[in-house]
Amino acid sequence: MLKIGLTGGIASGKSLVASRLRELGALLIDADVIARQVVEPGTPGLEQVVEAFGPGILDHDGRLDRPKLGSIVFREPARREVLNGIVHPLVRKSAAAIMDGAGAGDIVVQDIPLLVETGQGSNFHLVLVVDAPDELRVQRMVELRGMTAEDARSRMAAQASAAERRSAADVVLDNSGSREDLLAAVDALWETRLVPFAENIKNGARAPRTKGPVIVAPNGEWPRQAERLAARISMSAPDAVLSVDHIGSTSVPGLAAKDVIDLQLAVADLETADRISPLLGAAGFPAVQHVREDTPKPTHPAPESWQKRFHANADPGRAVNLHVRVAGSPGWYFALLFRDWLRAEPAALTAYEAHKRGLAALHAGDPDTAAYADAKEPWFSEVAWPQMGEWAERTGWTPPSYSSSAVRKRGQ
Repeated sequence: MLKIGLTGGIASGKSLVASRLRELGALLIDADVIARQVVEPGTPGLEQVVEAFGPGILDHDGRLDRPKLGSIVFREPARREVLNGIVHPLVRKSAAAIMDGAGAGDIVVQDIPLLVETGQGSNFHLVLVVDAPDELRVQRMVELRGMTAEDARSRMAAQASAAERRSAADVVLDNSGSREDLLAAVDALWETRLVPFAENIKNGARAPRTKGPVIVAPNGEWPRQAERLAARISMSAPDAVLSVDHIGSTSVPGLAAKDVIDLQLAVADLETADRISPLLGAAGFPAVQHVREDTPKPTHPAPESWQKRFHANADPGRAVNLHVRVAGSPGWYFALLFRDWLRAEPAALTAYEAHKRGLAALHAGDPDTAAYADAKEPWFSEVAWPQMGEWAERTGWTPPSYSSSAVRKRGQ
């Protein structure tokens, strides 16, 4: 199944998006609805809230007086944390039970107002954020909810900032325009990205790539995208993943590149790589080839094997290559050294970019990037390796080391 986390600040339009996704066919799990259910009269949740805040937060029918409780927790962050500590675990448990009943090809959307604040982004294949300018949100709360501007801003201050939400987002839906504009954006997202993403996960297929190499200008979002992807990959097999590193051209600031995020997943051995392959597939990174060899390159230390496992993203909206290599192996070593050498040596970066642009022009009409990738290989061994090896010796560069139980995310 495809798991979507939906969030947005108060009065951003998140509820409208959730409703539309449900109409389109998503299984919607509404955290707000569940949060009300877990503190209904007679529930353990309500008992815990009363114990923490006193019987004064109940109305005359013995139900939770939400406005009274809200007036407390939105002005006292410490008290808000107490409430969250009671309610959030109960909501997650209930949501997990609903998700367990979903089918393999379903698109499950969890509507979670505090998704960013509670750090749940890596639990989903995609995080959708609905956003609108702060003043427009205040206006909506005053005009549509009867709140004062002061109360509206107090509610907003209790949530993550717009910048924090955008940093956690794979998709931002802008709701600064009309209702029709927002619904059209949701419909387009559903048709072009969510439905094919879900089908690819169900079928264990990567998203198609049918274009030759296109070199684009450096994108400052690439490192943040890599960091989010690395966190999800690490969550898929936390006991087996030693590290997920951002490698390749998109990991080098200032380097023009194909818009493809390359990640390197370090494991203890290839048996582990094979064992976690289904878990990576379920996380949205199906295996492309069961066994793949990197093109041999001169290395230090001398290689015993260049075998790796290769996965790619099922998401048609973000191309990802996932190289699963044994920590300490020649390919693992080469990828990290090459990245750090390019980061440190401007002349090397310039030379590599020129080489890539020339080859991209030659292969611009190709149906894919296979020939372009093959054409780059001689440069790695004949030009890059002698220089990067000398740089490593001169600077004392060494690769990272991992304990067998370590789980480290290195998305930067």
